[in-house]
Amino acid sequence: MNRNYSRLILAAAAIWLIAPSAVAHPGAAPKSQHPKHNYTASGHAPVGVMGDHLHGDGEWMVSYRFMRMEMAGSRDGTDTLSADDIVTSVANRFFGVPMQPPTLRVVPAEMAMDMHMVGLMYGLTDRVTLTAMTSFVTKDMDHITFQGPVGTTELGSFTTKTSGFGDTTLGALIGVDRDGADRWHLNLAISLPTGSIDETGTILTPMNTRPTVRLPYAMQLGSGTFDIKPGITYLGRSGDWSWGAQALGTIRLDENDEGYALGDRIEGTAWLAYDLSRNLSVGTRVKADSQGRIDGIDQAIIGPVQTADPDNFGGETAELLFGANYLFTNGPFAKNRLAIEAGLPVHRDLNGPQLESDWTLTLGWQRAF
Repeated sequence: MNRNYSRLILAAAAIWLIAPSAVAHPGAAPKSQHPKHNYTASGHAPVGVMGDHLHGDGEWMVSYRFMRMEMAGSRDGTDTLSADDIVTSVANRFFGVPMQPPTLRVVPAEMAMDMHMVGLMYGLTDRVTLTAMTSFVTKDMDHITFQGPVGTTELGSFTTKTSGFGDTTLGALIGVDRDGADRWHLNLAISLPTGSIDETGTILTPMNTRPTVRLPYAMQLGSGTFDIKPGITYLGRSGDWSWGAQALGTIRLDENDEGYALGDRIEGTAWLAYDLSRNLSVGTRVKADSQGRIDGIDQAIIGPVQTADPDNFGGETAELLFGANYLFTNGPFAKNRLAIEAGLPVHRDLNGPQLESDWTLTLGWQRAF
């Protein structure tokens, strides 16, 4: 991990050197010019967008988000596969290892993930906002086990479950242009590997045994690597309409302690919102995501199941989302913001076979002070 630590130190130094230079920038906006439309419902992006806005000098914001994602059925590329398709035609990467059949014999049927995210933002200046976020994750995956080395006879089913803290992100948002209705800022962050990558569970094998094994990559809680997360965000506004776009990347600095790194990732999103009143806005958003396969392999993850193969990871997806923000502007709940956003997939081209997403739901609360 020595390379990881040295690269992490360099990345952290870069963020904290850039931030003070932005503070000293001669064009930095004084506090009196802090954008007032942050205090309308659409002053923040849809709740599923992270790092979308800056805060004024000395301003804090705490947030809580709950995200639910459900997946069902398998897909390879753009083609849907049945469980029978998988166990009769998909080769087992580990064939030749003792007790490993020639084709896959365990098929994931459904998966649900709940993520509780807690965030903190602080306006170091009107141009620089510091951010921190961590999460608590719960994952459940249902499987069907097929009997013996060949055939389509179902032996039984089982469920694996993991829960615990995920990775933690520390970063800075740096304003580039805050004049007029159009605004830009840079997103710079580091992800710390606080999530576990050695979770275990009891499975049902094709030979009708129930060993406890290390669970596949999709059931682990973190990446195990230090990651750099650069990005850029644009915000615009005209009257009651507001819009924005964001591009973010995740760059894995090295392999983790188990010998692999999750694929690098690029995310892009754009949204449009309308203020029905100062308190309530509605909006729609599109999101696209591209992620590479796993680089390397965890030697402890072996089995006749698609999730144990590091090649069955990543791909390209697109999602259409709809949501609403509500801002309390008066009374004891003033400056509290509630939000909801739900999304459905519109495109999935997976490095499969993999479980495919069905829907996502995000609920959020934010409080500035």
